[in-house]
Amino acid sequence: MPRHASCLIPAALAAAMVSACASDVTGGPRAASDYEARLADYARAYRAYQAEADAYWEAVAEKRRLRNAKRRAHEPITLADYVLTQPPVYAGPPKPVDPNAPPAGPETQPEVPLVADFLRAAAEQWHFVPEQPASETEFKRAYAQAALAAGLTPAQAVGVYSFETGGNGGYATQAGVTPTRVKAISPALGYNQLLSTNTLSLLAEDGDRFVAALAHKAASETGARRRTLERKVGVLRRMVAFARRIPPRWSDYDRVAKTTPQGLGIHAILLDIDIGPLLQAQKLANSIAFARAKGHAAPLSAAELELMNLTGDGNGLDMVTMPQAMREQVPTANFFQPGGYTRNPIAQRARTVAGLLAAIESHMRRNAAAPGARELAAAF
Repeated sequence: MPRHASCLIPAALAAAMVSACASDVTGGPRAASDYEARLADYARAYRAYQAEADAYWEAVAEKRRLRNAKRRAHEPITLADYVLTQPPVYAGPPKPVDPNAPPAGPETQPEVPLVADFLRAAAEQWHFVPEQPASETEFKRAYAQAALAAGLTPAQAVGVYSFETGGNGGYATQAGVTPTRVKAISPALGYNQLLSTNTLSLLAEDGDRFVAALAHKAASETGARRRTLERKVGVLRRMVAFARRIPPRWSDYDRVAKTTPQGLGIHAILLDIDIGPLLQAQKLANSIAFARAKGHAAPLSAAELELMNLTGDGNGLDMVTMPQAMREQVPTANFFQPGGYTRNPIAQRARTVAGLLAAIESHMRRNAAAPGARELAAAF
């Protein structure tokens, strides 16, 4: 009897066994068959999840439409006017990797413009270079003055700053950019993290107010300083006229802000020490005015104001005016679009309106002790 049983295996059979093993390793017939089966399992599970998710977000949108109609008719809003379950979460098998697919190349995402891009576009399109402050303290003082003039309280301004920037952000801070990360996640800038879309809409809606404030400041100055401010007034008037030629819809402001060199350049005005604070303060003042116009006369806490800043005035006021008992039951998903909810980890973790407000307040309290927040508070 031979000492090694393998010696009895015919050469052709051995070659077939090696080929079969290689098929599994290198992506041959057996691996492909297994991939197809797992892909079919994934597709079935994901279709079921997607159908459930679509129905959920359609219900959220329909409830929102019904609430808006009831408010216009001055009818009371009840728990039945909200979706009271949490969004479905996909829990099926992961999407399998195709063993025969070519190696994936690096993902290419559109680059979000940076501060340098805004400045370049401002110079090229508007012949404007923002007058940036000599120090962060100087900008904070200008912002505090603008905030008080707009009717904001120190607590509101410092609270929003603490939440939006972590308590240490600068006037040129852009969302996602850190000392170790050079890519931005959005064009949001400054103490309130205003989007470029906000900048355009603010100019269209409140441009006269900004021009008047700047002209008044120019009239009180003399010499070179007065001439500088007068040049800014001229640039600002042209920017306001441009913004007012855009159809007054958020989608149109967003398109122009993100896809045109003129819109890109306008966003740079947030960096100007005379203009930037006016827009930053006015964005929050507009939320307060919106709440009052809708009959909410009580002062907004810093967290309530941030809620409106975070989710939009309409959604924010919906939550602000909600009784505490309802806040504890209504999911935060009622106030977001699906994509916005997915990108907002705080709203997901908070789960309910009460949880979201508590999370905002907690962030504000913690970040209020940071040096930047203390410096802003001292500026008032």
